[in-house]
Amino acid sequence: MAFEFELPDVGEGIAEGEIVAWHVSAGDTVEEDQVMADVETDKAVVDLPAPVTGVITDLHAEEGEMVPVGDVVATINVDGETEDTDTGATDSPQDTSETSSTDTDSEDTVDDANSTDDQDAVDAGTGDGRVFAPPNVRQLARELGVDITAVDGTGPSGRITDSDVRAAAEPDEDETETKAAVTKRDNGDGADAETTAKTQTTTTTAKAANRDETLAAPATRGLADELGVSIHAVPTEKSRDGKAFIEEEDVRAFVEAEETTTAEPAKTSAEAESTSTTAGAETAQPTPTAGGAGEQPVETEAYRGVRRTIGEQMQESKYTAPHVTHHDMADVSALVEAREELKPRADDRGINMTYMPFVIKAIIAALKEYPVLNTELDEDNEEILYKHYYNIGIAVATDAGLMVPVVKDADEKGMLQVATEVNELATKARERKVSPDELQGSTFSITNFGAFGGEYATPIINYPETAILGLGAIKQRPVVEDGEVVAKHTLPLSLTIDHRVIDGAEAAQFCNTVMEYLENPTLLLLE
Repeated sequence: MAFEFELPDVGEGIAEGEIVAWHVSAGDTVEEDQVMADVETDKAVVDLPAPVTGVITDLHAEEGEMVPVGDVVATINVDGETEDTDTGATDSPQDTSETSSTDTDSEDTVDDANSTDDQDAVDAGTGDGRVFAPPNVRQLARELGVDITAVDGTGPSGRITDSDVRAAAEPDEDETETKAAVTKRDNGDGADAETTAKTQTTTTTAKAANRDETLAAPATRGLADELGVSIHAVPTEKSRDGKAFIEEEDVRAFVEAEETTTAEPAKTSAEAESTSTTAGAETAQPTPTAGGAGEQPVETEAYRGVRRTIGEQMQESKYTAPHVTHHDMADVSALVEAREELKPRADDRGINMTYMPFVIKAIIAALKEYPVLNTELDEDNEEILYKHYYNIGIAVATDAGLMVPVVKDADEKGMLQVATEVNELATKARERKVSPDELQGSTFSITNFGAFGGEYATPIINYPETAILGLGAIKQRPVVEDGEVVAKHTLPLSLTIDHRVIDGAEAAQFCNTVMEYLENPTLLLLE
């Protein structure tokens, strides 16, 4: 029995995920809860465990592919046999050989839906009225809203092809001609294929310019973005719910047609030159459009996942909340001494004692005195939400960008416990093992740019919070004391506030209170 494993909702608000790495392959046996893949969401990298025990017959997504939640990522035979064996495909040695070659072919043609006409299909397992269709055809049927059990297959032994599904979705004469042309090209008739492609381009390009709305799967939109194509410019005869609908093959065909159109004049010009100057003519071609060979080398990286989420969050915060930053400097000589005294005791317990737990405790003490900095502005209801709990977010620099794991209920935990959680969360964030829950629910955030040698900055608020405190580097700086310039350990502070909720005077008073606790760390014993 075939089990189609759909990408689950791996975290609150997650709509899609990127397959970072597969740990299994088609033909492997998996146990329930065995990790099959690493999936990157817009919050973190999470494990994708197997939901059942069985044999993997197909993987429907490649590494690096964005997959919407609910899409099938793998087919697992829970009977422990291949699907073709289950459907009686091994009745004869000849059938067995055909099945073996089909498994290999289907892996090689995952990205070429039109080549499945000559493949042996996988049994979809619908009871007595069995439907024979490969996984990519079943996925196409789901995308087009076609009941695959009602489709008549035209492939070998009644197998359903992608053309059958498309015909069932829009059984019109024009589309049938288009599919025939594409099939002819895929079957190797090079001359006719080239003519057909040019004819299709000429016929459809005129329709491509002015669509205001186009339906497409997230993967298709991602491909269009990578190729620098507007989905509204891609010609299509397909529709869904009365609106234009495009797929990845449409985007690729459009790009190929555009490249062919651009290349034809250059080719003609080159052929007009003498044979002895052909190389020179080619060298002298006009500079290609963006991304062409004539430009300076550029490396691209997909803007998605955690990186895209960070960007969207920063943009929303900066363009929603009016930011104001208050700067100050704390003399933390006593804090340095206190930490040096406590560090060996913490080391004995296997805990790395940094300055961060002291800062967290000082912030909580100041938040209790100035609760307006532990708030959220509910714009819809026009209310300021005062939060009487203290979840402190700690910004951590990772390879994927800045992540903010949260120490929950930090006011209820001792110094060593806070130190332990900070270290564990930072490590998990850097290793991309932090869970979505550990990245949510903060009421106030800290960013430590001093770890990289900085002094002052203008931190962006972790919206919808209303304040964030930036820490510079603790080091000896000149300080005037009793009219004399002396070297003191100092800590630069940069407090950014949402000026809709917090006034500058409150920001200064809050910062002064934080400084008071950091300059006199024994006061934290009273908290």
